[in-house]
Amino acid sequence: MKRFLVFLLLLTTLLVSCAPRQAATGPWWQDAVFYEIFVRSFNDTDGDGIGDFNGITEKLDYLQSLGVTAIWLMPINPSPSYHGYDVTDYYAVNPQYGTMDDFKRLLAEAHKRDMRIIIDLVLNHTSSKHPWFQSADADPASPFRDWYRWGDDYVGSYWHGGTHGYYYGFFWREMPDLNYENPEVTDKMREMSLYWLNDVGVDGFRIDAAKHLVEEGLKFESTPANHEWLRGYYAFIKENAENDPYLIGEIYGAGSLVSKIYEDQLDHIFNFEIASGAVNSANGGANSGIRSAITFAVKDNPEGNFATFLTNHDQERVMSTLRGDINKAKMASFLLLVSPGTPFLYYGEEIGMTGKKPDEYIRTPMQWDASPNAGFTSGQPWIAVNGDYAEVNVVAQDGDPESLLNHYRALTTLRRQHPALRAGQSVLVETGSSKVFAMLRHDGGEILLIVANLGNAPISDYKLSLSSDVLKNGTIRLETLFGGADAAPLMVANGAFSDYQPLPELPAYQMLVLKLR
Repeated sequence: MKRFLVFLLLLTTLLVSCAPRQAATGPWWQDAVFYEIFVRSFNDTDGDGIGDFNGITEKLDYLQSLGVTAIWLMPINPSPSYHGYDVTDYYAVNPQYGTMDDFKRLLAEAHKRDMRIIIDLVLNHTSSKHPWFQSADADPASPFRDWYRWGDDYVGSYWHGGTHGYYYGFFWREMPDLNYENPEVTDKMREMSLYWLNDVGVDGFRIDAAKHLVEEGLKFESTPANHEWLRGYYAFIKENAENDPYLIGEIYGAGSLVSKIYEDQLDHIFNFEIASGAVNSANGGANSGIRSAITFAVKDNPEGNFATFLTNHDQERVMSTLRGDINKAKMASFLLLVSPGTPFLYYGEEIGMTGKKPDEYIRTPMQWDASPNAGFTSGQPWIAVNGDYAEVNVVAQDGDPESLLNHYRALTTLRRQHPALRAGQSVLVETGSSKVFAMLRHDGGEILLIVANLGNAPISDYKLSLSSDVLKNGTIRLETLFGGADAAPLMVANGAFSDYQPLPELPAYQMLVLKLR
């Protein structure tokens, strides 16, 4: 019986991944499920212990089976650092990851599968080893001197001693900031961006440190000049790109209100409110975190024009935050994938990889199987694989219908099939219990009721109620799309309902998606 269930699940996933998705009415990124990859740690095909472009190409079928339709690659330019966020050549790829031909082959294979690829674009600073900075530092008369910010005195912790004076570097002395008050820098970075979009063929950029690009006096982030620069850059890219590029910015700590501020400067920013709300509610078993996040989302950006996630490459992995609890991990992913916004998954999150700071240990190699080095490499990995790889890996979970991996697959399949989960409006439903979360998602064509018991015990003392203009009066039958339990009919009078229980008792960690017929 178990083998039959596994076969049925994988067959369903394959058929859905190959079938056209039911499109929403917005741009392509509104329909997407993104997957963030640290190339160095994903899959190594040449045995040097470092992941490569060919390794990602080799795993595209896996990503498609996961329901991924777009990929974000962390920095792929040459860099002296393992992480790549200090670039030495904006027009080349990191030779440790392969050749430009390898990268273009990855793009072509992804596009064959109707998958998009965006890359990290580090505009705020270069590496101190970049030829521009090397020239500027060595010679005050260099034509690149004014491409960076210089001072005669040490004027704060963001200024660092150079060969001739002090230079500004917000994040690190080895990452000198570019000077966007110089129009030559703006022109060069616009030119470089079009090279990647039009000549190479990427589908957009994740703009690193987007709020730090232009300083004003002692203000180092989100200045009026920074907004103005992004506004001009965004308009230029949208006008001159030959494809339909997606521009998403890292605005650390931002929520729905901030996303509205940037709406003419970026297509999306990451919504940290929903990230923390989903993780905190899954971890604590109370709905306050996710309800607060959705409340602000509905108030400040009801269209859901932002990106969502659980954790990323700068944060401790979600499974570590949840202390290895598989039920909480399933709940967190459920809250993410039924909430408004375009979701981003961090590689390995779908199998419950763990990792705590420092940063290298939240970016360890992907755990593919139980063979030596988790199937990541035939050589010596650049950093040790997590010790739990024999139990936590893709192969171990692939054939288990109850695994975290197949839970993610089921949710991305559901999201693919129902536009209301991707672009629908969100209406919070009162539950009468802090342990229960409920919400309506609707897009005019369908109405879905989301219900979750966040706690580790069954609960019967809950009552759903809503007063809204969304529902029609009468008795409504509910079809279970996710959760495996038949729900009681819903009685609606004057557009409202109260004291409704889809199930007399919600089991621990019960997750339901119900379609109102």
